Amino acid sequence: MPSIESYGLIGDCETGALVGCNGSIDWLCWPRFDSDSCFAALLGDPKHGRWQIAPPDADAFRGRAYRTNTLILETRFGTKDGEATLIDFMPPRGTNSDVVRLVRGDHGRVSMRMELVVRFGYGKVTPWIRRLDEGSGATLQAVAGPDMVVLRTPIPLDVDQAVIKAEFEVGEGETVPFVLTYGPSYAPPPRPIDPFSSLDDTEGFWTQWCAQRRRARKLVKGQGDGLAAAIDRSLITLKALTYAPTGGLVAAVTTSLPERFGGERNWDYRYCWLRDATLTLLALMNAGYYEEAEAWRNWLLRAVAGSPDQLQIMYGIAGERRLTEWEIPWLPGYEGSRPVRVGNAAHGQLQLDVFGEVMDALHQARCGGLPENAAAWSLQLALLSHLEDVWREPDEGIWEMRSGGRHFTYSKVMAWVAFDRGIKSAQAFGHKAPVEKWQQLRQIIHDDICTHGYNSKLRSFVQSYGSTALDASLLLLPSLGFLPASDPRITGTVSAIERNLMHDGFVRRYDVDQTQDGLPGEEGAFLACTFWLVDAYLMQGRIDDAQRLFDKVLKARNDLGLLSEEFFPNSGRQAGNTPQAFSHVGLVNTAYNLAHALKSSTKEQPPASLKRGGRESSGDRAGNKQATGGAGSP
Repeated sequence: MPSIESYGLIGDCETGALVGCNGSIDWLCWPRFDSDSCFAALLGDPKHGRWQIAPPDADAFRGRAYRTNTLILETRFGTKDGEATLIDFMPPRGTNSDVVRLVRGDHGRVSMRMELVVRFGYGKVTPWIRRLDEGSGATLQAVAGPDMVVLRTPIPLDVDQAVIKAEFEVGEGETVPFVLTYGPSYAPPPRPIDPFSSLDDTEGFWTQWCAQRRRARKLVKGQGDGLAAAIDRSLITLKALTYAPTGGLVAAVTTSLPERFGGERNWDYRYCWLRDATLTLLALMNAGYYEEAEAWRNWLLRAVAGSPDQLQIMYGIAGERRLTEWEIPWLPGYEGSRPVRVGNAAHGQLQLDVFGEVMDALHQARCGGLPENAAAWSLQLALLSHLEDVWREPDEGIWEMRSGGRHFTYSKVMAWVAFDRGIKSAQAFGHKAPVEKWQQLRQIIHDDICTHGYNSKLRSFVQSYGSTALDASLLLLPSLGFLPASDPRITGTVSAIERNLMHDGFVRRYDVDQTQDGLPGEEGAFLACTFWLVDAYLMQGRIDDAQRLFDKVLKARNDLGLLSEEFFPNSGRQAGNTPQAFSHVGLVNTAYNLAHALKSSTKEQPPASLKRGGRESSGDRAGNKQATGGAGSP
């Protein structure tokens, strides 16, 4: 089984495919991110669906890269007879969705082999395959139930037991195209596209999109091409994870890639989490992508609209609320990691932190200059009115524990954030609100957290009230404005996390040895948490430590600049669903924070404030005036 970090991403901003170093597309859900897959070899083997184009020689791989500022993936192969490049991309969607694969001869003549195994329904349903007469080349149609794909290429194709095969040669200066197009089975076969003009159109789409952040690039100018390139690749990845029709951003394109190899921590991440709301919004605005930021804000408002007591932690890409979880028994899972899950039962959990994320995101949208939405403030008033009644309740926490509710410290802090941002929006933008009552509640919550969420013996905030467990989410307290970074309780928390949750320079979410979620076994370091530690270092004025740790995380990316959810430092392997939006949002925001700190601070004098992706966090204590935040183009 190829390693998770061996995969690259291509996509059309409505779905995405994973391409391995061996030229095999092993994962693709069509027509949406959350549709059933037609290629599921990632969670099984080739018989569950894949599309491979490569030389017969298994050692022919030479390297790969994205075309600059695009999502066009080029994989180079070399044999004793020559060299060829496989160019993979998905054009911006027109009437239908297409995967285009071009085999270009670069030197000599190279023998190539193509094998297409289409299996709808997550690898279970074998389609009916027939030839279509279109006058030139080969055209095959595969149909099962509601789904249809059509393969077009100029070379002859064979079909053997529902497997489409071809063998061909490509010489220098020649290019052999393959186009696979999806459509509903009840409609006529989709019209063919020109693969070569589609390549030009796709390159133009991505390069023009990247050109929008010229102003933002000024911030990292002079700090090395590597930092700018890392930001660019992460932003392109975030764009690719966005469902263009609605503006929703999926957490990843995959389901059930394990947090622990061979274990059962396998979840479906093809949905939109509210916990990502603020950081995603700020990453987009600080990079100059206000259109995408506004689309994400509007998705958020539509998704959470309704009764506040029905607020969910995640929604479908169009705002769907029912994300019923079920298991796929016929897929063995990645490296035997079972069960394979579709849907996510955590959508029904109570997580108080999402109230803070929604309130903070909408406040930052105003501070960043996004056009006001007339319904937003009414929704916020209703959310805070409900939060007044429920903030004292136990919940499942940011990590979606499935072992019952507790009074998680971070959840209570985000309840504090919700009222804090409501106060700031009312004061800064003239919205009518019960500010005095909110101020009282804000102080009550703050006092409650400092009394019950802090352990004086450990000199640290703890994961939940009365516990001794640590949690990396506590690194966010200073950047949220809850306490200044210089407060002894914050410095003690950072030190405790360094001692107990760091592994070879990377940060785990919590102490998994305590099996707090009822699932035993070690998991990797959580990459987003490691970026949070970099931010904490910056706020403490530890610029050198921040730079070293940030550089270390950059080395955890794969050769294409992609990050999954977790990382095992000892083996150098990535784990969890990929590519992970939360990891790439963390990279972008922390890169900007580091650039700000390097430009505005000396090593002896810590920065007066830190932009956590655009969120200003001052050193004022809670109860006094907090920094208002706000994201703007650097």
